[in-house]
Amino acid sequence: MVHVSPGVVAVIFVSKRAASDPEGYEAAGAAMGEAAARFPGYVGIHSVRGDDGVVITVSYWRDNEAALAWKADAAHAAVRDEGRRSWCDWYELIVAEVVRSYDWKRDN
Repeated sequence: MVHVSPGVVAVIFVSKRAASDPEGYEAAGAAMGEAAARFPGYVGIHSVRGDDGVVITVSYWRDNEAALAWKADAAHAAVRDEGRRSWCDWYELIVAEVVRSYDWKRDN
C-alpha cells in the first residue's frame, strides 16, 4: 500500500492499449516503473488494468517540480514517444494535488 500525504502531486495516466506489441509494452512499463522508483521525488504508484485494455496508472510525486522533472527525463520521453507510435490507441493525463488521503485494511 502506498501512503499518500496531502500536498503530494498525483499524475493520473489513463490509456487504452493498442493490440500491437504487448511484450514491448510490458517490458517498457516494467522498466519505467523501476526507473521512476529511483527518481528523486518519487513517492509511489498505483496501477490497474481492465480486460478492455484500459490502464489507469497513478504515480505520486513529492511536488510538481519532481513530477515535471520525471516528465522531462530522456528515457521516460523516449518510452512516451514509443507509446504514441505503438502501444496506445489514446491516453489522457491528469495532474492533481492530493488534499486528503486515508486508508483502511482488514485485520486477518
